[in-house]
Amino acid sequence: MDKHFEIIFLDEAFEFLSNLERKHYEKILYNIRKSQVELDPELFKKLSDEIWEFRTLYQGLQYRLLAFWDKTSTTDTLVVSTHGFIKKRSKVPDNEIQKAVNIRTKYLLDKQVKTKKK
Repeated sequence: MDKHFEIIFLDEAFEFLSNLERKHYEKILYNIRKSQVELDPELFKKLSDEIWEFRTLYQGLQYRLLAFWDKTSTTDTLVVSTHGFIKKRSKVPDNEIQKAVNIRTKYLLDKQVKTKKK
């Protein structure tokens, strides 16, 4: 099956996953791989204009990895995961969305600087 996008995990997202129990991060990665081939809002959902969330419910815990689309590449469709957290309420906290927006801004600025240096 063709993937709709490739995914990149930034440091905070990778660190979040690496601190989880093995079965928990395996379930999250399984759901992310599934969302790459099938568009399912239960797995990958838009939160705001720029920020999306990968959603996993496992053993009663709601795991969220926030992400954004990197549309600067001409060859790949990229989704960049900024960070993760365990959600305690039904609504994603505004501070988590703002954190993802800030990470996105820094990522795109850094990428722009690297592109200009080439």
